Amino acid sequence: MNFNVLFTVPRHPVAAGSLMLALGCMSTANAENTFSGALPASNAGYSLPPLPGEKNDLTLRDAALLALQRNPELAAFARETRALEGVTLQAGLLPNPDLVIMAENAGNVQKANNNPSLVSAKEVEQQETTIRLHQMIELGGKRAARVKAASLGEEVAGQDYEARRVGLIAQVANVFTEVLAGQERLQLAEENVQLAQKVVNSVSKRVQAGKVPPIEETKVSVALSTTRIELEQARRDLAGARKRLALLWGNSSPQFSKVLGDLKSLVALPSFEVLAERALASPMALRAMKNIEQRKALLEVEHTRRIPNLTVIAGVLNHIHTGGTTVVAGISMPLQLFDRNQGNLREAHQRVDKAMDEQAAIDLQLKTELAQAYEALSAAQNEIGILRIEILPAARSAFDVTNRGYELGKFGFLEVLDAQRTLFQNEVLYVRALANYQRLVNEIERLIAAPIEGVSGDALSPPLTSEISANTDSRSGW
Repeated sequence: MNFNVLFTVPRHPVAAGSLMLALGCMSTANAENTFSGALPASNAGYSLPPLPGEKNDLTLRDAALLALQRNPELAAFARETRALEGVTLQAGLLPNPDLVIMAENAGNVQKANNNPSLVSAKEVEQQETTIRLHQMIELGGKRAARVKAASLGEEVAGQDYEARRVGLIAQVANVFTEVLAGQERLQLAEENVQLAQKVVNSVSKRVQAGKVPPIEETKVSVALSTTRIELEQARRDLAGARKRLALLWGNSSPQFSKVLGDLKSLVALPSFEVLAERALASPMALRAMKNIEQRKALLEVEHTRRIPNLTVIAGVLNHIHTGGTTVVAGISMPLQLFDRNQGNLREAHQRVDKAMDEQAAIDLQLKTELAQAYEALSAAQNEIGILRIEILPAARSAFDVTNRGYELGKFGFLEVLDAQRTLFQNEVLYVRALANYQRLVNEIERLIAAPIEGVSGDALSPPLTSEISANTDSRSGW
């Protein structure tokens, strides 16, 4: 219901007039194939320096920049942030005035003094023309509340962009690790084929010398074919990983020849409490906190809507009969008898409570995922140490001894094949353990949105670093 009050003030004739009504630059990295080697610094314009394209020897830094520049999903997040800038601009604009022009009794002609005999002598038009200007004035701080809510919505979208940006970098780092591990796996498969070929040559010499039956040469040829199948599988796996990496920046045909990185790099792992504190300051956690602020701002917007707006009316009324002009002024205000915005207020209150519950859920999720990755990373360190210090040297020694013993007739052919297979399987297992370790490092750094080595606090040095350095396998340079 609207309540209108109009005032008419007689004035002298006036002339009718016209009515007049505006994510970076890269951070320093320690590990070349982990998240910390690719995390760029954020910037307000979400812009990055241009890149000429893929390089032959691709680093994680290059791959991350390519993905940040060309990934369509990330570009969509950036455009949403820019779109919300328009929402903030629109929220701060004043309402437009309404121009009303009315002609009453248009074309109405009456006989003067109701005398038909005087029609030809005098006719009077009883027409009135009114020009009004209505300007709504928002009361209760509605415009300021809208601008604040829209600005916070823009900040929430900015945190969404940052969270997706960090997630994309972690995804690039993980696929980059797959390519790096695939290269190592391919190298192992090639070396295994070479070893199998040496065994074939050794068996052939013993067959020709009549020391072993020809059936052993057939068996060793089958084993050689098996290693070639494994080599072909390693090539296919590497090709698939390379394509998945290039697809992150929209290229289905990789142009780089190889990736550069170090699967052996270990990090000093801080305490869980320090990492958990950093996780609660990540873009995902900040997004949840900003969402609460925005919901509270939207609640304030609904509170301001309980206060009715005021519409000011001003204009002129032109009397055709008398030739005079009257100034018209008034105000209009709705009477909030039935609709006091009760439903929207209740909804806004519930949305605030929901945002608080979502923040608690996000914090719990971050801590849970961090705890799982933290424990898995510690276990992966132990696995790498056991493989590198105990298993791989023993497997290598067993193969060398068995191979030499076979040439001297001290061991049978099956012992040689078993030693070769054991060595290869453990070397592949070692590469997988290294890749898994790097993926866990990436996961922790994704959760804290920062390099682990840049986190302050009491750090726990990897327990295997000194022992690993002293027990390097000569075969593959590890």
